[in-house]
Amino acid sequence: MKMYAKCLICPVSARFSPFTARKRKLWQQYRGPRSYRKAKGKSIWEVKGMELLPGTGYGIVGLLLVLALAAGWWHSHQKRREADYELSRTLQLFEVSVEMNSTIHKQDLLHKIMETSARVMNAEASSVILVDTERSELYFEVAIGDKGDEVQEIRLKLGEGIAGWVAETGKSVKIDDASQDPRWSSKVAKTVDYTTRNLLCVPIFSKGAVIGVLQVLNKRDGARFTDKDLRLLESIASPTAVSLENAMLYEALQRSIQALKTTVEAKERMESELRIAQQIQLGLLPSGSPVRNFETEVVMDDAGIGTSATSALPSEQTGGEKRLVDVHSIIRPAREVGGDFFDYFWVSDKELFFTLGDVSDKGIPAALFMTVTMTLIRGKMKAGMTPGELLDEVNRELYKDDSTMFATIFCGVLNVVTGELQFSDGGHCTPYCVRTAGELEPVRGAKGLPLGVMDEMAYTDNLLQLHPGDLLVLYTDGITEAEDPGSSQYGSSRLQQQLSTWADSPEGERLRQLVTDVDRFAAGAPQSDDIAVLSIGIRLDLLPKTDQDNDIIE
Repeated sequence: MKMYAKCLICPVSARFSPFTARKRKLWQQYRGPRSYRKAKGKSIWEVKGMELLPGTGYGIVGLLLVLALAAGWWHSHQKRREADYELSRTLQLFEVSVEMNSTIHKQDLLHKIMETSARVMNAEASSVILVDTERSELYFEVAIGDKGDEVQEIRLKLGEGIAGWVAETGKSVKIDDASQDPRWSSKVAKTVDYTTRNLLCVPIFSKGAVIGVLQVLNKRDGARFTDKDLRLLESIASPTAVSLENAMLYEALQRSIQALKTTVEAKERMESELRIAQQIQLGLLPSGSPVRNFETEVVMDDAGIGTSATSALPSEQTGGEKRLVDVHSIIRPAREVGGDFFDYFWVSDKELFFTLGDVSDKGIPAALFMTVTMTLIRGKMKAGMTPGELLDEVNRELYKDDSTMFATIFCGVLNVVTGELQFSDGGHCTPYCVRTAGELEPVRGAKGLPLGVMDEMAYTDNLLQLHPGDLLVLYTDGITEAEDPGSSQYGSSRLQQQLSTWADSPEGERLRQLVTDVDRFAAGAPQSDDIAVLSIGIRLDLLPKTDQDNDIIE
């Protein structure tokens, strides 16, 4: 007698639960000495005496035990295979993690990502394509092979090709036939002459944003990638993202450090050049020639900015005449170099030319404009020329340069024998004359425009009589416009108060006292403009002993 296979499968599928022959018609297919009628209406346990095969002695219970063992073995085998797969996957991810953490350099890391991904995924090739967020494009940071340079020049728009689609959507994709996929772009394949059969492409996330895509191409041995392969590649992309982000941060840090080094080197070079420029600029100021018996003192303040305090003693005239005039000056740029300037020199045996000016800008541009202005003044001023005539010519030359800068200026010619001062004012701060009796008198005259503002400007000459003991004080707006922390300005009133105390101060200390008072007012606020002060006075006790001079003094 025969037993059909359905009889063997039925008890297993029922997980050994009792079933009745009435509900299962499988027994109808059995025709043995113990007929179906005997089993009808009884449970399987009640028909346990029925033989599986006639004459063998094996019953249903034995069959069930065999099937139970087989099912247990198969279940254990499946679990063991799953455990082996998970172990293998864990080891592979550990290998990837070790490789990713073995370097911090971006280029090396990208090479390791591609090599490790291709090896773990059993693929022919692998690539990492990064996202340029500023241009919304994808690019190859690293490309190996003979045509690597050409590949690095390729850029894909977001959404272009499979890689662009993954970068745009943030979704992974498995492609079994790349050429038939509507998202496929052959731009890279044509460049490297490489045929892509199948591929996996997954996004690389960092802080919720896609920073690149990782893809593997062509499963080896002609096979196709599976869903498990896709999940494994996604798992590889996670540590890759962390390592890649760290490498990018490290690269950015290296660039910042290099930029900082370059900046420091440039700053040091510029500071060196500015120190040289400062020395050159101070060298343009009066130093003793052609006026004899000048004493020059150069003082460096705490910040290292040069402050020149130049004290000029009066010249010895021919024929044994005594010194007749005192000139004191101090200049302190707001930066290493500045636009304030002064100068004085003899144009004849009895006439002293002097000037003080302020260029509209600060720093190197102002210093260059100042240098040109001083050069023109020295080159054009000669005996017999009035201050107004000098400013006419200098203004004409400066206006030709079509510069956006200009300079206010006050200049004069002092006859040290007669005490007559002829001066011209090019829009400068009003000077003061401190009389012997302590009276303070503003020096007012016709004002012209600053130098370089208008062509063919006619500057006016003005006259002022100085007496022995009188002191003429010139200054730039760095004095009156000096600000305290509350943005209040020093102003003309404080300047006048300071000048009114000069009668009781030593001659050589007056300018220093003024600048010290300005600093005290500023109370630590940074100096916003250049400071320059120039004082000129006829000495009371050193006039020539001649009848003509005595008449002049009276």
